[in-house]
Amino acid sequence: MITQIDDADISETVTAESGDAAESDLADREHAQAGDRRPRMTPQRLAIFIGLAALLLLGMLVGWLGFRVYQGHTEAEQHALFVQVARQGAVNLTTIDWNEADSDVRRILDSATGPFHDDFAQRSEPFVDVVKQSHSTTEGTVTASGLESASENEAQVMVSVSVKTSSTAVPQQDPRSWRMRITVQKVGGDVKVSKVEFVP
Repeated sequence: MITQIDDADISETVTAESGDAAESDLADREHAQAGDRRPRMTPQRLAIFIGLAALLLLGMLVGWLGFRVYQGHTEAEQHALFVQVARQGAVNLTTIDWNEADSDVRRILDSATGPFHDDFAQRSEPFVDVVKQSHSTTEGTVTASGLESASENEAQVMVSVSVKTSSTAVPQQDPRSWRMRITVQKVGGDVKVSKVEFVP
């Protein structure tokens, strides 16, 4: 059986397909136009963006430099404290008056820690006895000092001291020069002498 298709049916089919194609083209054009409407980076916006980025980088750089300056200042202060404690420790060790030997020794122990404190504490009584018996007096004066090495909690300091000595046997002696390598250590909020070496 042969089905007849008249011209009207063909015309309707072609018209429908053409309409669908036209609608599809129209949708594609509208989509493309919508994509073109997305905001573009104008020269003004680009300049603002670059300026903000530069300000951010500059702020970071200034903050880092400020931290380095603060860190350097803090480190310098700590090193100065290490040297000051070592110098005072050298003076304490070399300044003993037989009339005040007990308090002089107590001052040495109060500013000491670790092995040096323990060793000096064991020797302090015989030392005081000798000083009192000989009526010995020593007076130390720091002539030079310098930081050898330092970490966060400890430092080694070279200290040169001129020491005047007098006793019953020898009322006045010529000053003697001593050199000491003094190790200082942070103990809580204080810095104390932890080791003393006499250097030729």
